[in-house]
Amino acid sequence: MAQLSGDFWTRRTSLVRSPPGRVMSWHGRRKASLFLLGAAIILAVAGVLDPSGLGKSFRLQEECVRLAGENNRLQLENHRLAREARALLTDPKARERAAREELRFIRAGELIYRLDGRAGGAP
Repeated sequence: MAQLSGDFWTRRTSLVRSPPGRVMSWHGRRKASLFLLGAAIILAVAGVLDPSGLGKSFRLQEECVRLAGENNRLQLENHRLAREARALLTDPKARERAAREELRFIRAGELIYRLDGRAGGAP
């Protein structure tokens, strides 16, 4: 039975190849491994220290969480304002309340007593 050639995970050749006819010594393999390890460490440190690297990624993630919270708050406020607008269009009592509180309207013959401590003229 013929042996099938293996893929990357099953082949028995090393990743660092020697010239044909020569087998890489243990010392040569160790040098190559240390070189690859050093290059990986340098790349990892560069990724952490780079202004557009890992630190920026964390800052953007925090900002994304903050903006999601602000979006939720604004959505709740929009729903509240939509309910209030609907009430002002359909409910006469809501219109009267808004006119009294926000526009300071009063009915004829009513007296307003201010209890906020400010002295002075008309409301």
